[in-house]
Amino acid sequence: MSRFTRHACGGLTLIVAGTEVVARPSGALWLEREAALVVADAHFEKGSAFAARGQLLPPYDTAETLGRLEAEAAALSPRLIVFLGDALHDREAEGRLSAADAGRIAALAAGRALVWITGNHDPAAPRGLPGDSLAWLALAGLILTHEPAAGVAPGEVAGHLHPCARVAGAGGRRRCFITDGERLILPAFGAYAGGLNVRDPAISGLLARAPLTAVLGTDRLHAVGWRSLRGD
Repeated sequence: MSRFTRHACGGLTLIVAGTEVVARPSGALWLEREAALVVADAHFEKGSAFAARGQLLPPYDTAETLGRLEAEAAALSPRLIVFLGDALHDREAEGRLSAADAGRIAALAAGRALVWITGNHDPAAPRGLPGDSLAWLALAGLILTHEPAAGVAPGEVAGHLHPCARVAGAGGRRRCFITDGERLILPAFGAYAGGLNVRDPAISGLLARAPLTAVLGTDRLHAVGWRSLRGD
């Protein structure tokens, strides 16, 4: 199992390829020395995308996701916020954003840098929203990207796979971080984002050794070893 310590926020301090990071109970990642807040797979406007196809969901997912991100920003005062790809659910999502939610994103960018890593759902730079669009970002000895690379990738911090864990003796699946000490995959941050069991080969096949899963609880992360996890 990868090395970790309990953090005062209820999260876990992890060492990824020699770099210290904090996995937070919200599902966000904090790089303290760089004052950088990282979230993956926010999927803004997923609810409105489903509604356009006739599958009605409560249209509050963007507002709820932004609320959690604002709470993280208020608690940490980051100098940089990084969306790790698929921040927008599709190429038309920006046009469906309410003026209020677009204003909240603009407020998040006030006085700090905002970076949008491109993803498979949002392969182009957002139009009309503040910040810079990049394919990937090198920061603190890590490579922040959307989709994990095949094979060994020391220092990679990625999203895309929406990892979830099913813990033996506990019901249901919970979102989680997963790391083998060399790379880290973040949980989806979006309110309506689904999940993939970490025992699926799409995730487990990326790991060089038995990993640590940091499972999201109500107000803290729970470190769970590989042997305690179940498949679907």
